[in-house]
Amino acid sequence: MADNRILMGQGTAKAYLEPSMANRHGLITGATGTGKTVTLQMMAEVFSEIGVPVFVADIKGDIAGLSREGKTHEKIEERVKMMGLDDFAYRGNPVELWDLYRKKGLPLRATVSDMGPDLWSRLLELSEAQATTMSLLFRVADDAGLLLLDMKDMKAALQYLVDNADTVSAEYGQVSKQTVQTIQRKLLPLEQQGGEAFFGEPDLDINDLIRHDGKGRGVINVISAEELVLHPVLYSTFLLWLLSELFEELPERGDADRPLLVFFFDEAHLLFNDAPKALVKKIEQVVRLIRSKGVGVYFVTQSPLDIPEEVLGQLGNRVQHALRAFTPKDQKAVKSAAETFRANPDIDTGKAITELGVGEALVSFLDPKGVPGMVERVFVRPPGCRLGPITDEERKDLLKSSKLRDKYEKDVDRESAYEILAKKAEKRVREEEAGEREGDEVSGARGGKPAASKGRGRQTVAESFAKGMARSIGSTLGRQIAGKAGARLVRGILGSILR
Repeated sequence: MADNRILMGQGTAKAYLEPSMANRHGLITGATGTGKTVTLQMMAEVFSEIGVPVFVADIKGDIAGLSREGKTHEKIEERVKMMGLDDFAYRGNPVELWDLYRKKGLPLRATVSDMGPDLWSRLLELSEAQATTMSLLFRVADDAGLLLLDMKDMKAALQYLVDNADTVSAEYGQVSKQTVQTIQRKLLPLEQQGGEAFFGEPDLDINDLIRHDGKGRGVINVISAEELVLHPVLYSTFLLWLLSELFEELPERGDADRPLLVFFFDEAHLLFNDAPKALVKKIEQVVRLIRSKGVGVYFVTQSPLDIPEEVLGQLGNRVQHALRAFTPKDQKAVKSAAETFRANPDIDTGKAITELGVGEALVSFLDPKGVPGMVERVFVRPPGCRLGPITDEERKDLLKSSKLRDKYEKDVDRESAYEILAKKAEKRVREEEAGEREGDEVSGARGGKPAASKGRGRQTVAESFAKGMARSIGSTLGRQIAGKAGARLVRGILGSILR
């Protein structure tokens, strides 16, 4: 720190990041192997040091090296001496590990309802008609008071729409069985990607991402994304959900001397690939407004062309590593990158982008008034953490020492749509069996047919949702169950047909 500014790099001039402007978002770009990951680690480290928690996706498995101190290296020592970093030290940082797949970190979950119909539509890549049906599903479940928490709940509710399309259509509008069945089929690839592990409880408490250690340093939350990034839609939808949750849950903060949280979105192009205009508009809105909640969002990708102009215009702090200009597309990317900077008469920005060495970058940061600084060519400040992955044993040690382990490690499966409907199905089977026995007894005693039951009047969909689902499940079970022992098998059979 110098005059409450963070030294980020040095060339002919020093480049500083204003902490009070860090929530105005940023962009880290450059070709593969030019130093983006090290810059990301350095920025996460300095934010943590000034008390700002960080959330970052670990695409290659080396970001977790932030938790361990680095080893002395000749090039690092030269950089430290050149920049005059008198307080530089090799050190680890407070790190919390997370993993959607529950293999390399604490389980990170959301409920089906948390995602909402819009994000579910993106996650399943639904058409407009299918997205409308998804919205209707959430509406019907909400009216019926049924919680949608995990995938069992989602599948049970979808099956209800298939079996009771006519009833739902009468009150909510036309429901196509074929459309619902298409949505059901689209759930299968999501399950194969391991998405089922993500939905359930305990779901993430946003406040657990905004913590500090005993020394006042911000905790760096690292989510293992090596496997997750292989499924781009799940990866980008998850991070978009997280941004949306931060926006909805955090209170307005206004101007402050530093951010409440900084969010790094690595492989950011995955968020925008084939994204409909409506989704890009939503992302733009979230990015624009979330800064008032004290959250800074930093996109990390290869080229500024990966980011839509509507979003690119919101990113005030820029770090540009080298780009190659071998093809017309590459040349366009270089030109685009150069045009995003405020010109410096001493630097040919377009030419410099192709000449930068590893660990060197063109940078521009906002000044205290929010005005972009002129582009500067600098050597990036080195981090003091390990520049590489941690071992399995080191990862285990981190997880064992986590203060959040008891809170998130054990699954919770409280009563929700699936359990409620399963109980009603079981009850209906018992009642039908009892009714059949009573009818046989009355018929035998009178020598005739049992009297018809009296009608109860028309029910609303909200009133009949659970009963209708119970009937549809019960009728399926009824064909498989015989005798009194059948009712006791309902719950086990439900588990097999709805999983």
